[in-house]
Amino acid sequence: MAQKTEEEATIDGDILETVLSRVPLTDLVAASRVSRDWNTAVYSSLRHVNRIKPWLLVHVQTRRHPYATTSYAYDPRSAVWIHLHQLPNLKYISALRSSHSNFLYMLSPSHFAFTSDPLRLTWTKANAPPRVWRTEPIVALVNDRVVVAGGACDFEDDPLAVEIYDLRTRTWDTCESMPSTLNNSAASTWISIAVRGGDLYVCEKSSGLTYSFDPVTKSWRGPYDLRPDQKVFSSAIGLADGNLIVVGLLGSSESVEGVKLWKVRSDESMECEEMGEMPMEMVEKFVGESYCVSSVTVAAMGKIVFLHNPTDPGVVIQCEILDGECRWGCVRNTVLNDGSRMQLVVIGCCDVDISDLMRMAIKSDVELGPSETAYVASHVVD
Repeated sequence: MAQKTEEEATIDGDILETVLSRVPLTDLVAASRVSRDWNTAVYSSLRHVNRIKPWLLVHVQTRRHPYATTSYAYDPRSAVWIHLHQLPNLKYISALRSSHSNFLYMLSPSHFAFTSDPLRLTWTKANAPPRVWRTEPIVALVNDRVVVAGGACDFEDDPLAVEIYDLRTRTWDTCESMPSTLNNSAASTWISIAVRGGDLYVCEKSSGLTYSFDPVTKSWRGPYDLRPDQKVFSSAIGLADGNLIVVGLLGSSESVEGVKLWKVRSDESMECEEMGEMPMEMVEKFVGESYCVSSVTVAAMGKIVFLHNPTDPGVVIQCEILDGECRWGCVRNTVLNDGSRMQLVVIGCCDVDISDLMRMAIKSDVELGPSETAYVASHVVD
């Protein structure tokens, strides 16, 4: 009788997959280890019922040595915030920085370290720092080369200097400087970047003036005009749904009238096609309590685009691109509080799967489970 009851209570097939589709990704690590059938059901559920979506990452770091860093992730698949354990062996050589959605780096006059690992488990330390002393460069990984451009200190001869670190040879090489028209804005504060294929795209936020750089030929192309609407006063670029995208703020920094998203054609014309406009109630949340919004910060990957106001990142706007159309939502950034607002905050996004979480558990010597889910976010989809 007991055996019969147990057999009748077994959950499998479509029912199990549906149940697992409602379980946070971190908890699926343990679920995948229950049995071979459960492992199959976990991966089938992720493929067919509730797919994995790119995570929003928020790193909060103290501004002084030893630069203690706490990292959190928002999983839009499950609408939960997750606390990521601090790895015990990671030593920070300087402040954590990012000028690209999924690339973190640390730069000092004597050291340069970087990672494209989604959970910052593996870092690469260059044999030597860039030859030009920089404070706010744009830094991006393009295939097997790290491009470091602009952001030079005042005493350097060339504020537009570009250097490339080759991951294969572990050596630095210099090349053609950034276009002279970017002379007054060649820093991460005024520049937005994206990587598509083997090219790095550099967009001046205030004008939409854009150039592309090929690290192999070490040459620049452009300029291209990526201000598709004359009402746009600030724009930023990213890569989403396989396309180069432009996010534009309409109106003025004192009065944001709207936020639109365009995709850029991949041919030489670089023409922009409108994809969607943010609902006004979310524009108000994007602006927050800021008296002046000078720019928008974009973190994009896959079909997800995260947008936030850099002066008030308490709310992050989420745009999911489905069949070429935009679905808008907002995420309350519960990581930020009165204490963390005084610290350095770096926001990005990344693709994460179960193998990454297993690797994090091994390296952190912790068991991922329900206790790792630190916060539940308020997630509203229009």
